[in-house]
Amino acid sequence: MTDILTELYEIVEERKAAREEGSYTVYLFDEGIDKILKKLGEECTETIIAAKNLRESEAGDAEARGALTGETADLIYHITVMLSDLGVRPEEVEEILRTRMQKTGNLKQFRRTDKNT
Repeated sequence: MTDILTELYEIVEERKAAREEGSYTVYLFDEGIDKILKKLGEECTETIIAAKNLRESEAGDAEARGALTGETADLIYHITVMLSDLGVRPEEVEEILRTRMQKTGNLKQFRRTDKNT
């Protein structure tokens, strides 16, 4: 998946540089970070709803599965636009993920709260 994410990032960068009229990517860059973050939040929420709908659907529900994969793709796209706008390369994120994958026994200890008090 790294190749497709890098390729997507490069396409976003190309569109940012070329500023083709009618491009949704250019529209987002023209609107600025607030619009990009708003869309990112919307896509995150839509991904959560699609995941919940898939969990609650009949096993193998192609429509619910398609909704989740589509919303996830939208979310990844908008994350990519945000990273590009902020000058963060996907390799930087990949490096963090690789470091985290090397850790073992890193389960955070959660404090238990007595809800009766």
